[in-house]
Amino acid sequence: MGFAVKFWGVRGSIACPSPQHVGYGGNTSCIEVKAGDYRFILDAGTGIRNLGQDLLKSGYKNSHLLLTHTHWDHINGFPFFAPAYVPGNSFHVMAGHLMDVGGIRQVLASQMANPTFPVPLEVMQANLTFEDFRAGDQFSFHDGILVKTAPLNHPNGATGYRIEYDGKAVCYVTDTEHVIGQPDQNVLGLIDGADLVIYDTTYDDDEFEAKIGWGHSTWQEAIRLCKVANVKRLALFHHDPERTDDKMDAIEKLAQAQWSDCFAAKELTQIEI
Repeated sequence: MGFAVKFWGVRGSIACPSPQHVGYGGNTSCIEVKAGDYRFILDAGTGIRNLGQDLLKSGYKNSHLLLTHTHWDHINGFPFFAPAYVPGNSFHVMAGHLMDVGGIRQVLASQMANPTFPVPLEVMQANLTFEDFRAGDQFSFHDGILVKTAPLNHPNGATGYRIEYDGKAVCYVTDTEHVIGQPDQNVLGLIDGADLVIYDTTYDDDEFEAKIGWGHSTWQEAIRLCKVANVKRLALFHHDPERTDDKMDAIEKLAQAQWSDCFAAKELTQIEI
């Protein structure tokens, strides 16, 4: 059945639908990973709404939803994930940063509680399972799928993921801040030898010092890390809402001039691993 990644939302911070954001897309973080006959969903930003509609059409009923963290741009599509309201569907929701502060179910339920949302979590009729773990844990799934995790440097915590299947690996490393001149060893260990790394490139190096403490990284740092880790391909991700299509085209061109094995992620693009 193959190994593939599809981008459903590539923006950070807030959705930005506009004529200037059509080429790359305006939805926030959501990625689908197809590993054989199984599906993983990475984050539940606004992009998960369209993914949900696609799952309904295909009849696919079971997935693991792996959350990097629970800032709004990564979870505010969850209440609009239509398959979660369908009896007989099953979704296993996992997060690695909330074990000591109430857990993932509580956070998602509070997002859907009055007075901020009119439909409570309990209305979702699918079989929903919630699991908290500590970033750094790893999990084995059927068909030889292995998921490894690592803690990321982000306010309130975040988790990076590595999904291994059929001798190949995809890594999802978003909402992480690097330290200038000090390659992040957690990230390097997670992405070592990966076939595709999806990395937080919200800023560039010239902007970065003014943004220290905001929890994000740069496309130049992504390239530096991927070269050290012998990564085969890099996807620039978590695009700042201020990056219009023209600006993203320019960033991609600059990045590819430094390292040809990278590209800027676009909504609805599917990458075969």
